[in-house]
Amino acid sequence: MKETVVSGIRPTGKLHLGNYFGAVTNFVKMQYDYNCYFFIADLHSLTTHPTPGDLHGYVRHVLVEYLACGINPEETTIYVQSDVPEVSELYLYLNMNAYLGELERSASFKEKIRANPDNVNAGLLTYPTLMAADILIHRATKVPVGKDQEQHLEMTRNFGNRFNRMYNADFFPESFAFNYAENLVKVPGLEGKGKMSKSDGDGNCIYLSDSPEIIRKKVARAVSDSGPTEENQEKPEAIQNLFDLMKIVSTPDTVAHFDGLYNKMQIRYGDMKKQLAEDMIIFNSPIRERIEELSKDDLYLRQVAKHGALKARESAQKTIKEVRNLIGFKVFN
Repeated sequence: MKETVVSGIRPTGKLHLGNYFGAVTNFVKMQYDYNCYFFIADLHSLTTHPTPGDLHGYVRHVLVEYLACGINPEETTIYVQSDVPEVSELYLYLNMNAYLGELERSASFKEKIRANPDNVNAGLLTYPTLMAADILIHRATKVPVGKDQEQHLEMTRNFGNRFNRMYNADFFPESFAFNYAENLVKVPGLEGKGKMSKSDGDGNCIYLSDSPEIIRKKVARAVSDSGPTEENQEKPEAIQNLFDLMKIVSTPDTVAHFDGLYNKMQIRYGDMKKQLAEDMIIFNSPIRERIEELSKDDLYLRQVAKHGALKARESAQKTIKEVRNLIGFKVFN
């Protein structure tokens, strides 16, 4: 039996190169070696109150981009979270045994209420129990998460173990953080510091769906400086970011060429950015073309979503049936 992997993504916008190299490429590899469930977390997104039109559009966009990047619905289970009502049922049961103090200690909860003091809703407080339900519903043992989610994963283990103790059953396994690649690629943004992130604005990201014209404009505006003042000097963060982006999409010879010019104080950032933009366009083109193609195929998208929901519910219903039995729910005949 293959181990089960679960991962979700909130439908908050388009995927960018950081998402692609930081997560999606690993998902594509994982799907052939593990029993994978990749879901679109539309229930989680309700904490920020999206409009119905926006919510559906974002969910559709994530589905399209997952498929365009190579996630194969025949090899893995891709589904929309709200299509599996068993998740919400398990969420309720876990909330009954989650304590206010531990939920309030969640680092992400503290951060969100600082950032949005006028929107401190119960969904933000119980986010860890919904995440736990997403994982435990398939009894997963591996969860691809970043450092910022490891506390939630620890809470998932706590909730699962508490259920096991309460109902005297060895039912929910422990799940742990999992990265498929030894060295995950960190993709810098275009604003000169930090990683590529939507929270810093569209100008900081190269989206998988960006047209060649948009890519050229964004890269041309990328932060640089007036150039090196000494041979072989250390590159400032903004310049190192440009080289790191080039390492991802360009050939080693191209990177070496511009690195040599920098070290000899002969670099022209305009030329480097033009080369970087064209290499990004070449890299992005097959994915962007596939996104455009899939976006027109409503029938196929409906089939994928329906097929994924059926597969996910088959797994979820087995879990919920046993959970109900352990809790003591019985049908009167």
